[in-house]
Amino acid sequence: EYGFATAPLIALGCIMMRKCHLNTCPVGIATQDPELRKKFAGKPEHVINFFFLMAEEMRGYMAQMGFRTMSEMIGRADMLRVDEEALTEKSRLLDLGPILTPAAALAPGEPQINTMSQDHFSKFATGLDSILDHELIVAAEQALKDGTPVTIDASINNLNRCVGTMLSNEISKRYGAAGLPDGTITVNLKGQTGQSFGFTLAKGVTLNVSGDANDGCGKGLSGGEIYVTPQPSTIAAGLVPEDNVVVGNVALYGATSGRAFFRGKAGERFCVRNSGAITVVEGMGDHGCEYMTGGRVVCLGETGINFGAGMSGGIAYMYDPNSTFAGKCNMEMVGLEEVGDAEEIATLKGYLESHVQHTGSTVAANLLAQWPAPLKSFIKVMPHDYKRVLLERAAAADAAAAEPIAASAA
Repeated sequence: EYGFATAPLIALGCIMMRKCHLNTCPVGIATQDPELRKKFAGKPEHVINFFFLMAEEMRGYMAQMGFRTMSEMIGRADMLRVDEEALTEKSRLLDLGPILTPAAALAPGEPQINTMSQDHFSKFATGLDSILDHELIVAAEQALKDGTPVTIDASINNLNRCVGTMLSNEISKRYGAAGLPDGTITVNLKGQTGQSFGFTLAKGVTLNVSGDANDGCGKGLSGGEIYVTPQPSTIAAGLVPEDNVVVGNVALYGATSGRAFFRGKAGERFCVRNSGAITVVEGMGDHGCEYMTGGRVVCLGETGINFGAGMSGGIAYMYDPNSTFAGKCNMEMVGLEEVGDAEEIATLKGYLESHVQHTGSTVAANLLAQWPAPLKSFIKVMPHDYKRVLLERAAAADAAAAEPIAASAA
């Protein structure tokens, strides 16, 4: 494989204005504006000529080194030299030996170039005939047919990707976006999930994991429920869930509805672009709730930096007994408040009770045992625009309720 970066684009006329995302490209390349597109002067021959010239230049360099073909040259890192004049005081500290070691020395006898074609599409390569969802669809047939509740027990490993997605497709084809009643299909899984576990999980499906989940868990969650807790044997052996990561990066990316409770920490970019899901987690990495537009997030542990960047909707409740959260929150679009409304307090308590019920969380259980004392350590992350809209709606509702009273008084 070879990468040519922006060079072929420059051959077509790009002048690197860095306006690609604004639809204002002055040379008519990255734009849909008819007037600007008239300015595009690129031709296929320009790119062809660029590659011809580059190949000719490469032939010159190869001849200097004594290579006739690319195959002879690939892997020959011994032909590279460090430019001593380009080194700085800091870069001189780098040991470049591992990079400059020839591939043949690292793997003697192994081919250094591509010697076989890759199989991307056979049943063996795709594994489509053996994925877990086929088993789940068969086991849930009665529920799919008439809504009869079913419970399925199975093991899982990280080869099982996107578990629940094909099952959700079957639900969507038969029942549309409404899905099935909550809890109609319950799947109890033991092990480690593959990537994108529960992708676009439909309403009516509950996935319980005794183990941990990989990256992308709950992406596009669409009404389903996901509960992840470490295996009891692992906890008995000394694992402290709240001190360990149980779900990987980008969990609940773009989730629209549903619930997901995790007994343990999540990786980075947790709940990015969440627009309606409810979740409880016991810590998360950097960039949590980035671009979030709706839903509710409860975090019972530490977070990484840049929390809430671009967050325009939804609410997050952060348990912050050590008062460290404010320094990690991106304050450009959100404000930090106390949790004081009685209805909101009851809702938050309900989330904690559900977390204990579904995951056995000792963190949530300890908070509930001391309730309402822990409330003073909870911070409410409220987007400015979202708060304004809620206040405007409340004012409009009050005004509409007052109109009949004013009319009757008249």
